[in-house]
Formats: sequence, structure tokens, C-alpha cells
Amino acid sequence: MKALLRRLLPLVRRARHDADLAEEMESHRAHRQDALERDGLDRDEAIHASRRAMGNVTLAAEDARDVWAMREGTPFFPMEPMLRVSAPIAEAQLVETALLAILNFQTTIASKAARIVHAAGDRPVMEFGARRAHGLEAALLAARAAYLAGCVGTSFVEAGRKFAIPLSGTMAHSWILAAPSEAKAFSSYADLFDQQTVLLLDTFDVNVAVKTLIDAGLRPQGVRIDSGDLAAASRSVRDQLDRAGLTSTRLIVSGDLDEWKIADLVASRAPVDTFAVGTALATSDDAPALGGVYKLVELEEGGVIRKVMKRSEGKGTWPGAKQVWRSDEGGIAAGDLISLNDEPAPSSARALLEPVMRVGRRVTPQPSLEEARGHCRRAIGALPSRLRGLAAEATYPITRSAALATLTR
Repeated sequence: MKALLRRLLPLVRRARHDADLAEEMESHRAHRQDALERDGLDRDEAIHASRRAMGNVTLAAEDARDVWAMREGTPFFPMEPMLRVSAPIAEAQLVETALLAILNFQTTIASKAARIVHAAGDRPVMEFGARRAHGLEAALLAARAAYLAGCVGTSFVEAGRKFAIPLSGTMAHSWILAAPSEAKAFSSYADLFDQQTVLLLDTFDVNVAVKTLIDAGLRPQGVRIDSGDLAAASRSVRDQLDRAGLTSTRLIVSGDLDEWKIADLVASRAPVDTFAVGTALATSDDAPALGGVYKLVELEEGGVIRKVMKRSEGKGTWPGAKQVWRSDEGGIAAGDLISLNDEPAPSSARALLEPVMRVGRRVTPQPSLEEARGHCRRAIGALPSRLRGLAAEATYPITRSAALATLTR
């Protein structure tokens, strides 16, 4: 029996959001298959060759016994297992790297996105981080995780194609620099994009750019400011646009934003309609690595269950297959109990680990990204408000059952 645990790291967020469980058994092999098909193999040959190249990881996974997991988008806390695999030990071990890479990275990005979205309040947040992500695959999965956790869209076209995430973007500085003048750049862009036009104002001078678009009679859907004092610039731009009758033109700001800078802009009542966040989101720059682990907790030998645990200093684990129970009060999470999975269910609590695979087959249909996104929104909303503040040091009650506590002595 294996459990994927999340250990608390100092100064890292209190809650994390499990992201993209569906890829866990298949992702590495699928990438190899795609490469082989591009090299000319037909689909069936590529499938078998990719399995052989990966040591038949997928074939082994098909024989795996059971997988239990938290529903995608569920906040979880230190030492709570987010996933549990029951299989012959060799099969369970083969998927370790893929599981940790998929779950740790996307959980990290989803958690960062949730903080940024919370800081923005009722103003939408766009994910703009593909160019700063650690590779194109990371960019793709970061866009998905960010959308799951509440961002309204992405600038990465491939993420829109693959995951049906709403797309949004603006003109590039190069469009303006390549044109004979800023006025010509704005006009030619508006001719091309019509009612979807969003103009970039800060290539030269923000206030001059606003005057230029107004004098040209343009009525863009939005304008974006990407540098400078965003609070002051947004006020100046909003005032000029409103005086010119462009009250419906939306104001987007970007430029090394994170949750703290967004919170400051919101607190200052800057007239910003949308925040576009790149580097800080796609890399989770202040906490870029989640210390999730995948550890053996239980073995069956000759029909006898033997529970095991690590006692390493700072890296200890808890033994036995476990379940996490969440209690609610008035629709708000009140505390979690971690118990052995064969203990009776506590009263008035719900199990967070649900069966997703039995004998290597899914037992329920895979939820859509929109369904997972809705669940994530509701689950975050059900956390106590004290946990959602950016700087709050509030604690959340997590207890062990008496039986589990006895085993860990």
C-alpha cells in the first residue's frame, strides 16, 4: 500500500489543490508514443514501442489493483494523503516519478493561482505565464491548473486547443515597434481584430498612447498597461477614456504581478478591470516546489498485513492505509480527521478519498475540467475565511484517530 503524502514546508501555503489526477498513469508513455508516431510508426506500433521503452509502465499500471484519491480541486492540508495506490509493490513503484511530477507541479500552480484569484476579489485573472514557464509542457499544465483554481482564461493557444480554456491576449510591443507609427500600429491592429481589439499602451508613453487612440476614433474592447506605476497609470488612463466616452473599454494590467501586488492595487481602488499574471503564476516563484512524497505504508505478506513507517528526522511518515474525514459546520470546513481506512466513519463527516480505480480500471467517468473547476471554487469557498487571507497565520484543526496515533508512537 502506498500513499502520496504532502509534508508541511516552512513558509509554504496552508492548503494545496490536487490537480490533474487523470494523467498520472499515462502521461510519460503518451509523450513517447507521440514522438514515435511523428517518426513514422503507425499508432499500434507506437503504443507497443512506447510501452517497451518505458519498461511497460502502462502495462503494469493496467494490472494495478486500486486507487483512491481526493477529488480534483479539493484543498488538503499537511500530512493528509491525497492519493492511495494498492498494487503489487513493483507496479506501484514504477509510477512513482510520474505521479509525483504530475501531482506536485500542478498542485503547486493551482495553489498559487487560488491565492492570486482570491487577492483579485471579483476582478478576473488571466494566466499569461507560458513564456516564463519551465518548458512548454510546464506551460501547458500550468495553464490548466491555473484555470482549475479560478483564472478565467489563458494566453497560451495550445492550452485553449487541448483543454478548451478560454483564450485572451493583446498586441505585442513588436507590433508597435514594427509599424511606421503608434497610430498606424493601433489602426492596423483594430482593422484586423475589430471588436476584439485590446491595445497595448506602454511601448513609449502611456498618456500619449491613450490620446493617440482617442484621436484616431478607435473604440477598443480593452487596453493594457504592462509597466510603471500601475495604480497611477490606470487612474490616468481611465479618466482619459471616460472623458472621451470610452466608458466600456476595459483596463487590463500586467507586469510582474503576484497576489501581493494585486492586493495592493485592489486596496488602493485602482480602476483595473482585469489582472494578467505571468511569471509569478506559471512558476509559483515564491514557493516553486511542493514537497509531496510517495511512501510505502503497508504490505501484505502471506495474507498478513504489516504496517510500516519512516522515522527519519523531519521526514517521518504515518503507517497504514488511511482515509481523511472532513467535518463541516454551517457549510464551512471545521476540521479534518486522518484515520486508518478500516476504522468506522466518524459521525457528521465526509470521506475525502474516493475510489477512482479498481483492478486497474476507472470506476467513475472522468470529471470534465469545468466540473473540476466548479468543485474547486466551491471547496475553496467552504474553507474558513481566516485561512484564505494572504498573510494569515491561522491554523486548521487536523487530528489523528486514536488507532493511528497509537501506531505512530
